[in-house]
Amino acid sequence: MKLFVKFKGGAMLEIELCKVKMRNPSMLASGIMGTTASSLNWAIRSGAGAVVTKSFGLEPNEGYPNPTTIEVTGGILNAIGLSNPGVDEFSKELEKVDKSVPIIASIVGASAEEFSQIAGRIEPLVDLIELNVSCPHAQEGLGASIGQDPLFTSEIVKSVKKTVNCPVIVKLTPNVTDIVEIAVSSQMAGCDALTLINSLGPGMRIDIDTANPILYNKSGGLSGPAIKPIALRCIYDVYEAVKVPIIGVGGITDYRDAVEAIFAGAKCVQIGTAIMYKGMDVFKDISSGLEKFMFKKEYESIDEMVGKAHS
Repeated sequence: MKLFVKFKGGAMLEIELCKVKMRNPSMLASGIMGTTASSLNWAIRSGAGAVVTKSFGLEPNEGYPNPTTIEVTGGILNAIGLSNPGVDEFSKELEKVDKSVPIIASIVGASAEEFSQIAGRIEPLVDLIELNVSCPHAQEGLGASIGQDPLFTSEIVKSVKKTVNCPVIVKLTPNVTDIVEIAVSSQMAGCDALTLINSLGPGMRIDIDTANPILYNKSGGLSGPAIKPIALRCIYDVYEAVKVPIIGVGGITDYRDAVEAIFAGAKCVQIGTAIMYKGMDVFKDISSGLEKFMFKKEYESIDEMVGKAHS
């Protein structure tokens, strides 16, 4: 039996992602919050180990009119259309974010040139950059299907890597025939990590009184507990094919979900829809539960757990 003392201050939860230290393996996922410095700082105060901004592009984008979200069994359908104030305004918000944890900028564009231009302008304000090439409800011109094309994805990764020195993450879509192919292509292009998965879909709900689709955009991406089995399978498959670290996202609402994702191959996890169900305390709850689980099972570090389901 291993003999070790439970570390104070959550030290056993500390990890390094692309040589960037995190106090625990939980992140605020892109999209749910992250539109202002105050919301990002709220997540940091609530215990997130890192925060990811809402995706933003080169120019302001109004997105879709309401209704943009609707609850469904097991999750949320959303079609916001990547509304954002553009890189200039977002840069002002990032200057006010607490730098006590890593800050990750989620960026979106219609071309490799756009991605690179945004990345170059935002790099001094963040620790890592996440390329959103996989939104299932993006408006035309914002790259909704980029992540379904391995060659286009590679072109974007190569272009951004030539522009910045900070680690570059690629967020992949599950809405492909073979997510492993896209993951391998992204790794070969030079990405430093992968985020799996973006929302599933698009899906739809219909109002039976009006006979109309409920969302303004008619369809939207599905997030929440319902997609966790898909996320786990994607993480598991990709882990066996790549060497770069994986960030798991999709339906993670408690420490048990986080453990499953880590066992499947994730280095850390992102929390999104769970905030709508449980509030911002979800970060502390997951970290606390994870630490107790590790102590009980005699894991001394997260690294010992990563990919355990493959052994």
